[in-house]
Amino acid sequence: QSVLTQPASVSGSLGQRVTISCTGSSSNVGYSSSVGWYQQFPGTGPRTIIYYDSSRPSGVPDRFSGSKSGSTATLTISGLQAEDEADSCCAEYQSSGSSYTYPQHLR
Repeated sequence: QSVLTQPASVSGSLGQRVTISCTGSSSNVGYSSSVGWYQQFPGTGPRTIIYYDSSRPSGVPDRFSGSKSGSTATLTISGLQAEDEADSCCAEYQSSGSSYTYPQHLR
């Protein structure tokens, strides 16, 4: 199974630009796989905030953006808000199945 790696946690100040990285390999993220980002609050199910590397679902604030370069995908929050404190994780999709990282806490 493919492995994706994220830092254990990311901290930021209100209003700050924060980035969260998700690193794979040349055989998944760096090849043909797409990456999605999910946000989860205590007691709720995961919410998709980015799909297909950089697409944002309706209703997700435009301060969230996604990008991918080589084997690394990045979630950027431009202007961190108090309500952004949550567990976040990335997921990679390919024809052979899905691979998920462990949740990462943003605080």
